Amino acid sequence: MNVKFDWRRACVNAAMTMGLTAISASTLADTSGADKSQPKTEPMSVLPLEDLRVFTKAFDHIRKGYVKDIDDRTLLEYAIRGMLDELDPHSSYLDASSFKDLQVNTTGEFGGLGIEVGMENGFVKVISPIDETPAARAGIEAGDLIVKLDGSTVKGLTLNDAVEKMRGPKGTKITVTVVREGVDQPFDLVLTRDIVKVRSVRTEIKDQHYAYLRIAQFQVHTGQDLAKEFAKLSKKNADLHGVILDLRNNPGGVLTASVEVADHFLEDGLIVYTEGRVPDSNSRYQATPGDITNGLPLVVLINDGSASASEIVAGALQDQGRALVLGTQSFGKGSVQSVIQITNDKALKLTTALYYTPNGRSIQAEGITPDIEVERVRVTAVKNASGISEAGLVGHLENGNGGHENQDGIVETEAQKELHNTDSQLYEAINILKGLHLFNQRNVQKVAAQEAQKTPAGQP
Repeated sequence: MNVKFDWRRACVNAAMTMGLTAISASTLADTSGADKSQPKTEPMSVLPLEDLRVFTKAFDHIRKGYVKDIDDRTLLEYAIRGMLDELDPHSSYLDASSFKDLQVNTTGEFGGLGIEVGMENGFVKVISPIDETPAARAGIEAGDLIVKLDGSTVKGLTLNDAVEKMRGPKGTKITVTVVREGVDQPFDLVLTRDIVKVRSVRTEIKDQHYAYLRIAQFQVHTGQDLAKEFAKLSKKNADLHGVILDLRNNPGGVLTASVEVADHFLEDGLIVYTEGRVPDSNSRYQATPGDITNGLPLVVLINDGSASASEIVAGALQDQGRALVLGTQSFGKGSVQSVIQITNDKALKLTTALYYTPNGRSIQAEGITPDIEVERVRVTAVKNASGISEAGLVGHLENGNGGHENQDGIVETEAQKELHNTDSQLYEAINILKGLHLFNQRNVQKVAAQEAQKTPAGQP
Protein backbone atom coordinates (compact mmCIF):
# COMPACT_ATOMS: atom_id res chain seq x y z
CA MET A 1 0.00 0.00 0.00
CA ASN A 2 1.36 3.43 -0.93
CA VAL A 3 1.57 6.00 1.81
CA LYS A 4 -0.48 9.11 1.13
CA PHE A 5 1.41 12.12 2.43
CA ASP A 6 -0.02 15.61 2.96
CA TRP A 7 3.00 17.88 2.34
CA ARG A 8 1.27 21.10 3.38
CA ARG A 9 0.09 19.64 6.69
CA ALA A 10 3.52 18.10 7.30
CA CYS A 11 5.23 21.46 6.83
CA VAL A 12 2.81 23.22 9.19
CA ASN A 13 3.18 20.50 11.82
CA ALA A 14 6.96 20.53 11.54
CA ALA A 15 7.07 24.32 11.92
CA MET A 16 4.81 24.14 14.99
CA THR A 17 6.97 21.41 16.52
CA MET A 18 10.14 23.46 15.95
CA GLY A 19 8.52 26.47 17.61
CA LEU A 20 7.43 24.49 20.64
CA THR A 21 10.90 23.00 20.98
CA ALA A 22 12.47 26.44 21.04
CA ILE A 23 10.08 27.60 23.74
CA SER A 24 10.47 24.56 25.98
CA ALA A 25 14.24 24.19 25.64
CA SER A 26 15.98 23.89 28.99
CA THR A 27 19.50 23.00 30.00
CA LEU A 28 21.13 21.23 32.91
CA ALA A 29 23.47 24.24 33.01
CA ASP A 30 21.10 26.73 34.67
CA THR A 31 21.76 30.20 33.26
CA SER A 32 19.93 32.17 35.94
CA GLY A 33 22.01 35.12 37.10
CA ALA A 34 24.28 35.01 34.05
CA ASP A 35 24.68 38.03 31.78
CA LYS A 36 23.22 37.16 28.40
CA SER A 37 23.73 38.83 25.06
CA GLN A 38 20.68 38.97 22.81
CA PRO A 39 21.58 38.61 19.12
CA LYS A 40 18.86 38.98 16.54
CA THR A 41 16.85 35.83 16.01
CA GLU A 42 17.33 34.41 12.54
CA PRO A 43 14.12 33.90 10.50
CA MET A 44 13.03 30.29 10.29
CA SER A 45 14.29 28.76 7.05
CA VAL A 46 11.93 27.11 4.60
CA LEU A 47 11.75 23.34 5.00
CA PRO A 48 13.38 21.44 2.09
CA LEU A 49 10.32 19.73 0.56
CA GLU A 50 12.25 17.66 -1.97
CA ASP A 51 14.48 16.26 0.77
CA LEU A 52 11.41 15.50 2.88
CA ARG A 53 10.01 13.55 -0.07
CA VAL A 54 13.24 11.52 -0.17
CA PHE A 55 12.88 10.83 3.56
CA THR A 56 9.30 9.65 3.30
CA LYS A 57 10.13 7.42 0.33
CA ALA A 58 13.00 5.83 2.25
CA PHE A 59 10.75 5.47 5.29
CA ASP A 60 8.07 3.78 3.21
CA HIS A 61 10.52 1.35 1.54
CA ILE A 62 11.97 0.36 4.92
CA ARG A 63 8.62 -0.21 6.64
CA LYS A 64 7.32 -2.31 3.71
CA GLY A 65 10.44 -4.14 2.51
CA TYR A 66 12.78 -4.68 5.46
CA VAL A 67 13.24 -8.35 6.33
CA LYS A 68 11.68 -7.84 9.77
CA ASP A 69 8.50 -5.98 10.64
CA ILE A 70 9.25 -2.65 12.36
CA ASP A 71 6.52 -0.35 13.63
CA ASP A 72 6.40 3.30 12.58
CA ARG A 73 7.19 4.66 16.04
CA THR A 74 10.43 2.66 16.25
CA LEU A 75 11.49 3.75 12.74
CA LEU A 76 10.91 7.42 13.58
CA GLU A 77 12.91 7.03 16.77
CA TYR A 78 15.76 5.51 14.73
CA ALA A 79 15.58 8.50 12.40
CA ILE A 80 15.90 10.94 15.31
CA ARG A 81 18.83 8.97 16.75
CA GLY A 82 20.53 8.99 13.37
CA MET A 83 20.20 12.77 12.99
CA LEU A 84 21.78 13.39 16.39
CA ASP A 85 24.49 10.74 16.09
CA GLU A 86 25.77 12.38 12.91
CA LEU A 87 26.15 15.83 14.53
CA ASP A 88 28.93 15.30 17.09
CA PRO A 89 29.91 12.74 19.77
CA HIS A 90 28.00 14.55 22.52
CA SER A 91 24.58 15.07 20.92
CA SER A 92 22.18 12.19 21.42
CA TYR A 93 18.57 11.09 21.75
CA LEU A 94 17.52 10.27 25.29
CA ASP A 95 14.80 7.66 25.58
CA ALA A 96 12.97 7.22 28.87
CA SER A 97 15.76 5.13 30.42
CA SER A 98 18.61 7.38 29.24
CA PHE A 99 16.79 10.56 30.31
CA LYS A 100 16.24 9.14 33.80
CA ASP A 101 19.89 8.08 34.02
CA LEU A 102 21.05 11.58 33.06
CA GLN A 103 18.89 13.15 35.77
CA VAL A 104 20.19 10.67 38.35
CA ASN A 105 23.84 11.12 37.32
CA THR A 106 23.80 14.82 38.14
CA THR A 107 22.84 13.99 41.74
CA GLY A 108 25.66 11.47 42.12
CA GLU A 109 24.25 7.94 42.36
CA PHE A 110 23.71 5.46 39.54
CA GLY A 111 24.30 1.86 38.60
CA GLY A 112 27.10 0.57 36.39
CA LEU A 113 30.87 0.49 36.09
CA GLY A 114 31.73 4.11 36.80
CA ILE A 115 33.24 5.39 33.55
CA GLU A 116 32.58 8.43 31.40
CA VAL A 117 32.71 7.30 27.77
CA GLY A 118 32.38 8.53 24.19
CA MET A 119 32.74 6.99 20.73
CA GLU A 120 35.87 7.02 18.57
CA ASN A 121 36.11 5.23 15.22
CA GLY A 122 33.24 2.97 16.20
CA PHE A 123 34.76 1.94 19.54
CA VAL A 124 33.99 3.08 23.07
CA LYS A 125 36.62 5.52 24.30
CA VAL A 126 37.14 6.08 28.01
CA ILE A 127 37.12 9.78 28.84
CA SER A 128 37.67 9.11 32.50
CA PRO A 129 37.15 6.47 35.19
CA ILE A 130 35.33 7.84 38.23
CA ASP A 131 37.00 7.60 41.63
CA GLU A 132 36.23 4.61 43.86
CA THR A 133 34.17 2.73 41.25
CA PRO A 134 34.53 -0.74 39.67
CA ALA A 135 36.25 0.78 36.61
CA ALA A 136 38.83 2.66 38.68
CA ARG A 137 39.51 -0.36 40.88
CA ALA A 138 40.00 -2.61 37.83
CA GLY A 139 42.60 -0.28 36.33
CA ILE A 140 40.62 1.34 33.49
CA GLU A 141 42.47 4.49 32.35
CA ALA A 142 41.55 7.65 30.48
CA GLY A 143 42.19 7.13 26.76
CA ASP A 144 41.53 3.38 26.79
CA LEU A 145 39.49 2.01 23.89
CA ILE A 146 36.94 -0.67 24.77
CA VAL A 147 36.66 -2.90 21.70
CA LYS A 148 34.69 -5.87 23.08
CA LEU A 149 32.12 -6.48 25.80
CA ASP A 150 31.86 -10.06 27.00
CA GLY A 151 33.64 -11.17 23.83
CA SER A 152 31.29 -9.35 21.42
CA THR A 153 32.66 -6.44 19.38
CA VAL A 154 31.27 -2.98 20.06
CA LYS A 155 31.81 -2.02 16.40
CA GLY A 156 28.44 -1.14 14.94
CA LEU A 157 26.80 -0.37 18.29
CA THR A 158 25.60 3.11 19.17
CA LEU A 159 27.02 4.68 22.32
CA ASN A 160 23.68 4.15 24.07
CA ASP A 161 23.70 0.46 23.09
CA ALA A 162 27.23 0.00 24.42
CA VAL A 163 26.40 1.79 27.67
CA GLU A 164 23.30 -0.37 28.08
CA LYS A 165 25.44 -3.51 27.74
CA MET A 166 27.78 -2.25 30.45
CA ARG A 167 24.91 -1.69 32.85
CA GLY A 168 23.49 -4.52 34.92
CA PRO A 169 22.54 -5.69 38.40
CA LYS A 170 24.98 -5.14 41.25
CA GLY A 171 27.37 -8.05 41.67
CA THR A 172 27.23 -9.28 38.07
CA LYS A 173 30.47 -9.44 36.09
CA ILE A 174 31.42 -8.20 32.65
CA THR A 175 34.63 -8.73 30.67
CA VAL A 176 35.85 -5.69 28.74
CA THR A 177 38.56 -5.99 26.10
CA VAL A 178 40.80 -2.93 26.14
CA VAL A 179 43.24 -1.43 23.66
CA ARG A 180 45.72 0.88 25.39
CA GLU A 181 48.39 3.11 23.91
CA GLY A 182 51.82 1.68 24.64
CA VAL A 183 50.50 -1.86 25.13
CA ASP A 184 51.13 -4.19 22.18
CA GLN A 185 48.04 -6.41 22.45
CA PRO A 186 44.42 -5.94 23.55
CA PHE A 187 43.81 -7.31 27.03
CA ASP A 188 40.80 -8.31 29.10
CA LEU A 189 39.65 -6.85 32.40
CA VAL A 190 36.87 -8.42 34.46
CA LEU A 191 34.73 -5.83 36.24
CA THR A 192 32.02 -6.43 38.84
CA ARG A 193 29.08 -4.09 38.46
CA ASP A 194 28.07 -2.05 41.48
CA ILE A 195 25.88 0.83 42.57
CA VAL A 196 28.10 3.78 41.84
CA LYS A 197 27.89 6.54 44.43
CA VAL A 198 30.08 9.36 43.29
CA ARG A 199 31.57 11.35 46.12
CA SER A 200 32.02 14.65 44.36
CA VAL A 201 34.44 16.29 46.82
CA ARG A 202 37.15 14.68 48.92
CA THR A 203 39.65 16.63 51.03
CA GLU A 204 42.65 16.03 53.27
CA ILE A 205 45.78 17.68 54.60
CA LYS A 206 49.00 16.82 52.75
CA ASP A 207 52.45 17.24 54.27
CA GLN A 208 51.00 19.01 57.35
CA HIS A 209 50.31 22.40 55.73
CA TYR A 210 48.73 21.86 52.30
CA ALA A 211 45.01 21.51 51.60
CA TYR A 212 44.27 18.81 49.03
CA LEU A 213 40.88 19.24 47.33
CA ARG A 214 39.81 16.44 44.99
CA ILE A 215 36.74 16.88 42.75
CA ALA A 216 35.75 13.65 40.99
CA GLN A 217 32.77 15.05 39.07
CA PHE A 218 30.80 18.30 38.97
CA GLN A 219 27.36 17.70 40.44
CA VAL A 220 24.60 20.11 41.40
CA HIS A 221 25.93 20.68 44.94
CA THR A 222 29.69 20.44 44.26
CA GLY A 223 30.32 24.15 44.82
CA GLN A 224 28.59 24.14 48.20
CA ASP A 225 30.28 20.90 49.22
CA LEU A 226 33.73 22.26 48.36
CA ALA A 227 33.23 25.36 50.52
CA LYS A 228 32.02 23.26 53.47
CA GLU A 229 34.90 20.77 53.20
CA PHE A 230 37.52 23.51 52.97
CA ALA A 231 36.07 25.22 56.04
CA LYS A 232 36.46 21.93 57.95
CA LEU A 233 40.10 21.64 56.83
CA SER A 234 40.81 25.22 57.91
CA LYS A 235 39.47 24.49 61.40
CA LYS A 236 41.69 21.41 61.70
CA ASN A 237 44.78 23.31 60.55
CA ALA A 238 44.79 27.11 60.71
CA ASP A 239 48.37 27.22 59.37
CA LEU A 240 47.75 26.26 55.75
CA HIS A 241 50.49 27.24 53.30
CA GLY A 242 48.80 26.40 50.00
CA VAL A 243 46.01 24.57 48.19
CA ILE A 244 45.98 21.81 45.56
CA LEU A 245 42.83 21.41 43.45
CA ASP A 246 42.91 17.98 41.81
CA LEU A 247 40.79 17.79 38.63
CA ARG A 248 42.56 14.81 37.06
CA ASN A 249 40.23 12.24 35.48
CA ASN A 250 37.27 14.52 36.17
CA PRO A 251 34.94 14.16 33.15
CA GLY A 252 32.98 17.34 33.91
CA GLY A 253 29.30 17.63 34.75
CA VAL A 254 27.05 20.57 35.60
CA LEU A 255 28.27 23.88 34.15
CA THR A 256 27.03 26.07 36.99
CA ALA A 257 28.86 23.85 39.51
CA SER A 258 32.16 24.54 37.75
CA VAL A 259 31.39 28.27 37.83
CA GLU A 260 30.74 28.10 41.59
CA VAL A 261 34.01 26.22 42.17
CA ALA A 262 36.08 28.74 40.19
CA ASP A 263 34.27 31.58 41.97
CA HIS A 264 35.40 30.20 45.35
CA PHE A 265 39.01 31.10 44.45
CA LEU A 266 38.39 34.43 42.66
CA GLU A 267 37.44 37.88 43.91
CA ASP A 268 36.21 39.24 40.59
CA GLY A 269 36.54 38.95 36.82
CA LEU A 270 35.14 36.74 34.08
CA ILE A 271 35.03 32.96 34.66
CA VAL A 272 33.66 31.65 31.36
CA TYR A 273 31.41 32.68 28.52
CA THR A 274 29.44 30.65 25.99
CA GLU A 275 28.47 31.41 22.41
CA GLY A 276 25.88 29.67 20.24
CA ARG A 277 23.23 30.37 17.61
CA VAL A 278 20.24 31.04 19.88
CA PRO A 279 20.03 33.80 22.52
CA ASP A 280 19.72 31.43 25.48
CA SER A 281 23.07 29.84 24.65
CA ASN A 282 25.00 33.13 24.93
CA SER A 283 25.99 33.70 28.54
CA ARG A 284 28.74 35.30 30.61
CA TYR A 285 29.58 34.18 34.14
CA GLN A 286 31.33 36.62 36.48
CA ALA A 287 33.11 35.95 39.78
CA THR A 288 31.74 37.48 42.96
CA PRO A 289 33.82 38.85 45.89
CA GLY A 290 35.13 36.28 48.36
CA ASP A 291 38.03 33.83 48.13
CA ILE A 292 37.50 30.93 50.55
CA THR A 293 41.29 30.46 50.82
CA ASN A 294 42.06 34.15 51.46
CA GLY A 295 44.54 34.18 48.60
CA LEU A 296 46.59 31.09 49.46
CA PRO A 297 48.86 29.87 46.62
CA LEU A 298 46.93 27.46 44.40
CA VAL A 299 48.02 24.64 42.08
CA VAL A 300 45.47 22.91 39.81
CA LEU A 301 46.19 19.35 38.63
CA ILE A 302 44.87 18.21 35.22
CA ASN A 303 45.46 15.35 32.77
CA ASP A 304 43.99 13.90 29.60
CA GLY A 305 40.96 12.71 31.58
CA SER A 306 40.07 16.27 32.67
CA ALA A 307 37.18 17.39 30.47
CA SER A 308 34.45 19.97 30.06
CA ALA A 309 33.63 21.57 33.44
CA SER A 310 37.12 20.67 34.70
CA GLU A 311 38.63 22.61 31.82
CA ILE A 312 36.39 25.59 32.58
CA VAL A 313 37.77 25.78 36.12
CA ALA A 314 41.40 25.23 35.11
CA GLY A 315 41.14 27.73 32.23
CA ALA A 316 39.51 30.41 34.37
CA LEU A 317 42.04 30.17 37.20
CA GLN A 318 44.90 30.07 34.70
CA ASP A 319 43.72 33.07 32.67
CA GLN A 320 43.02 35.11 35.80
CA GLY A 321 46.52 34.39 37.11
CA ARG A 322 45.04 32.83 40.25
CA ALA A 323 46.64 29.38 39.94
CA LEU A 324 49.45 27.44 38.37
CA VAL A 325 48.15 24.53 36.27
CA LEU A 326 50.29 21.39 36.46
CA GLY A 327 50.05 18.03 34.71
CA THR A 328 49.36 17.10 31.09
CA GLN A 329 47.14 18.42 28.29
CA SER A 330 43.45 18.13 29.11
CA PHE A 331 40.81 16.31 27.04
CA GLY A 332 39.51 19.23 24.99
CA LYS A 333 35.71 19.11 25.33
CA GLY A 334 34.73 22.74 24.95
CA SER A 335 31.06 22.38 24.06
CA VAL A 336 27.86 22.89 26.01
CA GLN A 337 24.96 20.43 25.75
CA SER A 338 21.37 21.51 26.33
CA VAL A 339 18.82 18.94 27.44
CA ILE A 340 15.61 19.64 25.53
CA GLN A 341 12.61 17.74 26.85
CA ILE A 342 10.33 16.72 23.97
CA THR A 343 7.86 14.50 25.88
CA ASN A 344 7.30 13.73 29.55
CA ASP A 345 10.02 11.09 29.54
CA LYS A 346 12.13 11.71 26.42
CA ALA A 347 14.61 14.41 25.50
CA LEU A 348 17.36 15.52 23.16
CA LYS A 349 20.87 16.22 24.38
CA LEU A 350 22.00 18.77 21.83
CA THR A 351 25.27 20.68 21.52
CA THR A 352 24.15 24.31 21.48
CA ALA A 353 27.25 26.37 22.29
CA LEU A 354 31.01 26.48 22.71
CA TYR A 355 32.54 27.86 25.87
CA TYR A 356 35.53 30.17 26.10
CA THR A 357 37.98 31.02 28.88
CA PRO A 358 38.28 34.63 30.10
CA ASN A 359 41.04 35.31 27.54
CA GLY A 360 38.84 34.05 24.69
CA ARG A 361 40.40 30.61 24.30
CA SER A 362 38.20 27.88 22.89
CA ILE A 363 38.97 24.54 24.53
CA GLN A 364 37.21 22.52 21.84
CA ALA A 365 39.53 19.80 20.46
CA GLU A 366 42.50 21.65 22.00
CA GLY A 367 42.28 21.38 25.77
CA ILE A 368 44.10 23.29 28.48
CA THR A 369 47.89 23.40 28.25
CA PRO A 370 49.42 23.22 31.74
CA ASP A 371 51.84 25.93 32.89
CA ILE A 372 54.12 23.16 34.11
CA GLU A 373 54.00 19.87 32.22
CA VAL A 374 54.57 16.85 34.43
CA GLU A 375 53.79 13.31 33.36
CA ARG A 376 52.49 10.94 36.00
CA VAL A 377 55.31 8.41 36.10
CA ARG A 378 55.36 5.00 37.70
CA VAL A 379 58.58 4.67 39.65
CA THR A 380 60.07 1.19 39.78
CA ALA A 381 62.99 0.14 41.89
CA VAL A 382 66.33 -0.10 40.07
CA LYS A 383 69.16 -1.68 42.01
CA ASN A 384 72.77 -0.78 41.30
CA ALA A 385 75.00 -3.52 39.95
CA SER A 386 77.12 -3.85 43.08
CA GLY A 387 74.17 -3.90 45.46
CA ILE A 388 76.14 -1.64 47.81
CA SER A 389 74.79 1.62 49.20
CA GLU A 390 75.68 3.96 52.06
CA ALA A 391 73.05 2.33 54.25
CA GLY A 392 74.78 -1.04 53.75
CA LEU A 393 78.16 0.13 55.04
CA VAL A 394 79.15 -0.94 58.56
CA GLY A 395 78.98 1.99 60.96
CA HIS A 396 77.10 4.31 58.56
CA LEU A 397 75.54 7.45 60.04
CA GLU A 398 71.75 7.51 60.38
CA ASN A 399 69.72 10.22 58.63
CA GLY A 400 69.24 13.01 61.14
CA ASN A 401 65.72 13.81 60.04
CA GLY A 402 64.46 10.26 59.92
CA GLY A 403 64.17 10.36 56.14
CA HIS A 404 65.85 9.15 52.97
CA GLU A 405 67.75 11.04 50.30
CA ASN A 406 66.14 10.82 46.85
CA GLN A 407 67.87 10.89 43.47
CA ASP A 408 67.90 14.71 43.51
CA GLY A 409 69.72 14.81 46.84
CA ILE A 410 66.60 15.92 48.75
CA VAL A 411 65.88 14.29 52.11
CA GLU A 412 62.39 12.77 52.14
CA THR A 413 60.30 11.32 54.91
CA GLU A 414 58.75 7.90 54.35
CA ALA A 415 55.42 9.54 53.47
CA GLN A 416 57.07 11.88 50.96
CA LYS A 417 59.01 9.01 49.42
CA GLU A 418 55.80 7.01 49.02
CA LEU A 419 54.05 9.98 47.39
CA HIS A 420 57.00 10.54 45.06
CA ASN A 421 56.79 6.94 43.90
CA THR A 422 53.00 6.74 43.53
CA ASP A 423 51.91 10.23 42.39
CA SER A 424 54.70 12.32 40.93
CA GLN A 425 52.32 15.11 39.85
CA LEU A 426 50.92 15.65 43.34
CA TYR A 427 54.46 15.41 44.73
CA GLU A 428 55.65 18.19 42.39
CA ALA A 429 52.59 20.34 43.21
CA ILE A 430 53.44 20.20 46.92
CA ASN A 431 57.07 21.08 46.19
CA ILE A 432 55.98 24.10 44.15
CA LEU A 433 53.74 25.31 46.98
CA LYS A 434 56.58 24.83 49.45
CA GLY A 435 58.81 26.96 47.24
CA LEU A 436 56.17 29.69 46.94
CA HIS A 437 55.66 29.70 50.70
CA LEU A 438 59.40 30.02 51.40
CA PHE A 439 59.70 32.79 48.79
CA ASN A 440 56.79 34.71 50.34
CA GLN A 441 58.17 34.27 53.86
CA ARG A 442 61.54 35.62 52.83
CA ASN A 443 59.90 38.63 51.17
CA VAL A 444 57.95 39.33 54.37
CA GLN A 445 61.16 39.09 56.42
CA LYS A 446 62.98 41.35 53.96
CA VAL A 447 60.26 44.01 54.13
CA ALA A 448 60.22 43.81 57.94
CA ALA A 449 63.99 44.26 58.06
CA GLN A 450 63.81 47.27 55.72
CA GLU A 451 61.08 48.85 57.84
CA ALA A 452 63.16 48.26 60.99
CA GLN A 453 66.13 50.07 59.39
CA LYS A 454 63.95 53.09 58.61
CA THR A 455 62.79 53.41 62.24
CA PRO A 456 65.14 55.72 64.27
CA ALA A 457 66.80 54.17 67.32
CA GLY A 458 64.81 54.55 70.52
CA GLN A 459 61.47 54.87 68.72
CA PRO A 460 58.86 52.13 68.42
